[in-house]
Amino acid sequence: MPKLKVYNMSGKEAGTIDLSEKVFGAEYNEPLIHQAVVTRLANERQGTKSTLTRTEVRGGGRKPWRQKGTGNARQGSIRAPQWIKGGVVFAPKSRDFSKDMNKKAKTAALISALSKKVADGELLVIDKLEVKEGKTKEMAAFQKALKLDKTAVVVMDNDDVKVIRAASNLEKLSTLPVQQISTYEVVANAKVVLTKAAVEKIEEVYGE
Repeated sequence: MPKLKVYNMSGKEAGTIDLSEKVFGAEYNEPLIHQAVVTRLANERQGTKSTLTRTEVRGGGRKPWRQKGTGNARQGSIRAPQWIKGGVVFAPKSRDFSKDMNKKAKTAALISALSKKVADGELLVIDKLEVKEGKTKEMAAFQKALKLDKTAVVVMDNDDVKVIRAASNLEKLSTLPVQQISTYEVVANAKVVLTKAAVEKIEEVYGE
């Protein structure tokens, strides 16, 4: 059973916590994590780009000039790709990039990613997360105290508006409600910070 230190917002130790072996001590499954990340990114693509081919552009129903005798290169239509305002060769068209991944595989990928963070010492637990005024300087001090010099995501157990506002101007720090935690958010950040309450909710949902 993994055991981690618990810190307060000042970066000082505030106890320890025993993590669920099932959720935070699973084997690393890179192919499954890769599949989850690819699925997430693919589902974010709009796929709305579309340009006109030579069959779709307007005009060009007849030859621009006769085949021979003009001195010009022979042309069949002003809709041909070499003409200005002609059609595009292999024009991109709207398509659906979305991918499916079953719930069991998504859960396994998330558990594997969290376990990898614990094994690498890149997952931190704090006793609670709160700010008084919702100022950027408060979360900047928290970021410095926990030495979050690289990208980090703070997974909260609630939607504290003050915390979200205070962190919104920090380039390398982001916040996320525990209900929205995903494999992508875990692996895309150098460190993951969880509140104790968030840990309990994750274990409650995924530790069954």
